Amino acid sequence: MKVPEHKPRALTPQDVRHIVGDLDDAKIAAILATDATVEELEEAAAWASGESDVMGDLERPLEGVVATVYDILMTDEEFLEDRD
Repeated sequence: MKVPEHKPRALTPQDVRHIVGDLDDAKIAAILATDATVEELEEAAAWASGESDVMGDLERPLEGVVATVYDILMTDEEFLEDRD
């Protein structure tokens, strides 16, 4: 008998706002379009918030969907200002 794979649920706009704060609708739509998981969004937010020392300790490179979401976050001035 084959065990069904656990498929992460799709992100919602509420998930994005909860994890990274209030972004404009276009940025949220861009993040949702990446099909990122909650974990990938959290990792991208950690990188964007300057927690790269933590990510470096995990020896995880910034790549794939995480890198795409990171790029979206880094183009948002309000997100960056909130992190200063």
